[in-house]
Amino acid sequence: MNMRDALKKRDNFLAQIRQFFSQRDVVEVQTPQLLDTPVADAYIDSITMQVNKDIEQKSKYLHTSPELEMKKLLAHGSGDIYQICTVFRDNEQGTQNFNEFLMLEYYRLGFDVHQLMDDIVQLLNALGIQSRVSKLSYAQAYFEYTDIDILNTDFEALKVVAKTHGLSTDFEWIEDLQIFLFTHLIEPKLKDLPLCFIYDYPIMQSALAKVEGQVAHRFELYMNGVEIANGYDELQEAKTYQQRFNDEINKRSVLDKTSVDLDKGFLSSLQNPLPQCAGVAIGIERLLSQINLK
Repeated sequence: MNMRDALKKRDNFLAQIRQFFSQRDVVEVQTPQLLDTPVADAYIDSITMQVNKDIEQKSKYLHTSPELEMKKLLAHGSGDIYQICTVFRDNEQGTQNFNEFLMLEYYRLGFDVHQLMDDIVQLLNALGIQSRVSKLSYAQAYFEYTDIDILNTDFEALKVVAKTHGLSTDFEWIEDLQIFLFTHLIEPKLKDLPLCFIYDYPIMQSALAKVEGQVAHRFELYMNGVEIANGYDELQEAKTYQQRFNDEINKRSVLDKTSVDLDKGFLSSLQNPLPQCAGVAIGIERLLSQINLK
């Protein structure tokens, strides 16, 4: 495929996404990419920029996701929204990880994660992807592929599992070992499933998703074994966000990573809680790369 055809194919792909949302009255938005506060996530690093050098130099941070800025809009009555934007992350490496990539992020009010998963399937169908869809809970995936009861297996027992497979046990927290084992023991087997949603993660991996009992209501979408999307039943209250942010900031300290401040601007914007909604981030290049393999 020559350059012109490749550009036209990508342009048409993005146009189809916009048409899908337009037909459902989901409004496209643009939010700031240069922020006052870096991301708090322990394993995602913001790229720092120095601005206003000739006036009063200060640090700004390229957004790693439009998530928090879009949630400000949701809290102020935006309704269903989506955004297609470039995001930036420091200290990324690997065949699927880049410092700069294109992300689709969208939120549907009144949806739970299962309704959002079904909505994503409709989006993929609109993009010409008609593959068989599988849905497995995190616990079910672990049991079927490793015979491990992941929700009831403690840290030390998981270390024994890792050792039997010749894998590292050098982890500070159980959730990191859960993720590590999933990557090595389960993800390779998801290659046989064209579209697979993994949902209801252990509460230790809750991120910014609501929790209920032993699980966090979040999901990831794999396409031929490649992670394409990450979605949540979104938290609504400022105090819960503050707790999750503080957990991540403390983790960064233990890992001796660059310290970050609590995003008080975001928290103050949630004087009105978010409406009940589910949201998802989709990697556009990853999705396109899987489509191009067909």
